[in-house]
Amino acid sequence: MGASAPEGPDAPGSQIVPITTLEDPRLDDYLRMTDVRLRASMEVERGLFMAESFHVIERAMDAGCVPRSFLMSSRWVEQFAPLFTRFPEVPVFVGEEALLESLTGFHLHRGALAAMQRPVLPTAAELLSTARTVAVLENIVDHTNVGAMFRSAAALDVDAVLVTPRCADPLYRRSLRVSMGTVFQVPWTRLGAWPHAPHPPGEDTVHDGVDLLHDAGFDVLALALTEQATALDEVDLGAGRKVALVLGAEGHGLEPSTLKAVDEHVVIPMSGAVDSLNVAAASAVVFWQRRAAVRAG
Repeated sequence: MGASAPEGPDAPGSQIVPITTLEDPRLDDYLRMTDVRLRASMEVERGLFMAESFHVIERAMDAGCVPRSFLMSSRWVEQFAPLFTRFPEVPVFVGEEALLESLTGFHLHRGALAAMQRPVLPTAAELLSTARTVAVLENIVDHTNVGAMFRSAAALDVDAVLVTPRCADPLYRRSLRVSMGTVFQVPWTRLGAWPHAPHPPGEDTVHDGVDLLHDAGFDVLALALTEQATALDEVDLGAGRKVALVLGAEGHGLEPSTLKAVDEHVVIPMSGAVDSLNVAAASAVVFWQRRAAVRAG
């Protein structure tokens, strides 16, 4: 026997669905969660993402995201009740911790998971219409870095984040966890092409990337270790400019086509024979510098 509704006067309600086996197809959203490549493609295809912990689930809900189901052990039901009772029609699967670990592949030490409907993203043009400070994450494949960069963006007045087609998913569980749910605070979307979209002869195509940023009035600055790069503390980052800050993957750095397309190259001055920072740390530095310059007028 798989999932069944509880009975009797002490039953917590029809929303609670005890599980004793993993055969219920409604549990498929939670299968093989430690397989990063599988989950990265499957979650997008199914139109879902996974929120983990009370804080992240709450921020997702407050941002308008709708849960498909919840998964937790019995000892967490009371604590998470203020969240799942907001959606009384959504099932809450409850089982022994060992069974849940067999299902997901890891111990749910943050209490609960919520399989949530993936929100419809705005267009890049919509985001740029009201933004003045934008971060562009180029091909950053590490989910931890993506989450940390969103957290810095939320803390340091970045108005919007654009992620390139090959960038890791900001809604992946690890990204959400590291960002502490701030992915739901900073408007973001995925670009259709970067740094330029193809323009077939004779066709009127919608363009993405650097061209779109330029058309919206942004100066595009790339964080890059190049000979022509200007030190960050010598760059005009004041309120008079709409600025897009482009950051690339560690090691490989920004694509040559990106370096050619942007307006300026910028480098963070270093001491102590250190040539660069982790990309998440670098993003925090440049976001803070922009924030300070804007506030200084």
